[in-house]
Amino acid sequence: MIRAEDFLADHAPLVGDDSATDAVITNQQRSFPARQSSAGSAAWHRRSRQQRTNARYASRSQSIGMSGVQSDSAQGKGVEDPRDYDACREAALRLLDAAARPSGALRDRLIAKGYDEDIVADVIDRLTQLSLLDDEAYAQSALRYCLNRLMGQRGAMADLTRKGVGRQLAMRVCEQAREQGAFEDAAWELGRQSARKTVGLDQQTRKRRFWSAGGRKGHNPATLGEVAHALFDQSSND
Repeated sequence: MIRAEDFLADHAPLVGDDSATDAVITNQQRSFPARQSSAGSAAWHRRSRQQRTNARYASRSQSIGMSGVQSDSAQGKGVEDPRDYDACREAALRLLDAAARPSGALRDRLIAKGYDEDIVADVIDRLTQLSLLDDEAYAQSALRYCLNRLMGQRGAMADLTRKGVGRQLAMRVCEQAREQGAFEDAAWELGRQSARKTVGLDQQTRKRRFWSAGGRKGHNPATLGEVAHALFDQSSND
């Protein structure tokens, strides 16, 4: 049997030395956090979850800022002087150098950059006077692009307005093209292409694919029906 005196002599630091005792207890707490009380453990887990959430939010916010999605420069509010006419004009010229634009689209871009609306209007008026900005020419060019893609009047109208062409101008150029038979020609060419691509398929499948393509391109249903009957109905091909 071990005597009490011998036990105390062998374990003196744990009993007689308070600093050693504190160190052992501290190390045990660091090594075994699971031994904390249930209330303390729950609080510790809540803090850990909150820290992880905060870290994810901070990382996501930093990523958004780096990509420019929500940064001030992306929102266009970083111009030094919103009423600086010369700076606004230079910004407009750079945009026009990058790509042709109608006045509506150019106005939206300049305002988005942070320039004053009155200054933007003055710049656009001046560029129009110098023939550096021509909405009519842009609309005609955009319409030709739509016709090359075999689009119908409804599709061309939507495409022009999406690009910033004024609605009245878009309606006018599209109506002129309709009167000249441009959209009808596009529908027939679309039908001939569809017919070549679907040779060997059954009649209903061929007509369905043509109608689907014509609908996506915004063609008049009456015109599509006429083309489909002429190109895909067996009775008309016999």
